[in-house]
Amino acid sequence: MTYTITLISGDGIGPEVTDATVRVLEATGIKFKWEKAIAGQEAQDKYGTPLPNDLLDSIRKNKVALKGPITTPIGTGFRSANVALRKALDLYVCLRPCKSYQGAPYIHENVDVIVMRENTEDLYLGIECGRNTLEAEKLAMLIEENGSWVNADSSFSIKAISPDATRRIAEYSFDYAKAHNRKKVTVVHKANILKETDGLFLSITTEVAKDYPDIEFESHMVDSMCSQLVRSPQLHDVMVMPNLYGDIISELCAGLVGGLGLAPGANIGNDISVFEPTHGSAPKYAGQNKVNPMAMMLS
Repeated sequence: MTYTITLISGDGIGPEVTDATVRVLEATGIKFKWEKAIAGQEAQDKYGTPLPNDLLDSIRKNKVALKGPITTPIGTGFRSANVALRKALDLYVCLRPCKSYQGAPYIHENVDVIVMRENTEDLYLGIECGRNTLEAEKLAMLIEENGSWVNADSSFSIKAISPDATRRIAEYSFDYAKAHNRKKVTVVHKANILKETDGLFLSITTEVAKDYPDIEFESHMVDSMCSQLVRSPQLHDVMVMPNLYGDIISELCAGLVGGLGLAPGANIGNDISVFEPTHGSAPKYAGQNKVNPMAMMLS
């Protein structure tokens, strides 16, 4: 049997870690047909968009893709192609395992945690308005406790959490824990301050937990969780959280086990999955054969 996989080499160090991974996969004896596609800066330069339709069509057809890291401009340029890809294919689960491997320069032994990051909403919706616009003026007027610093000269970003998106990432987290003999699921939030958005995420996840009585459930505020992970990561197992916290905590966990070069990831939907390393494209190291390809291989 031959497996057809969409292959996206990515930007920066992407092509070299992707090539190394392809060599390893082909050495297993499993037969692959690689359907190559481009995204990110290369696609932007060629097609005027970081996410061309041919790429999306290929992934929808093949149902699985292996993707190298893609450059996201900071502050300017196109919005993240990674975020847009997850939204376009409804890849609502971002699964990022962090595990300490023998021989790696880890900070803690016996770490084996799973970060379940909701992948489609929160602040990563990208609903923003810049300063001195009509939208900014309207938002400033809507803020009831309008301090002296909040006015039309401010910039705004909308954080949105929905019951449906929360429920499906929570259910996936508990189903994953059950299927992989994991003992505990922890919901990570900041509901003491963000009472409506994170409060909703916490309440829906707590409700879902009642359907899984055999799995231990607890909640932690994100700041407390960061402290606990640095001190005692072995206390935790599967952690489910909104988009932004998942992005940050997955990198913290990667630091505990030897760095981003050992941090794999998967973006999973109902019938489509895109596998990629957690790390970025690191353009300053491109072509130098210095970057550890294990994150891509583990993905």
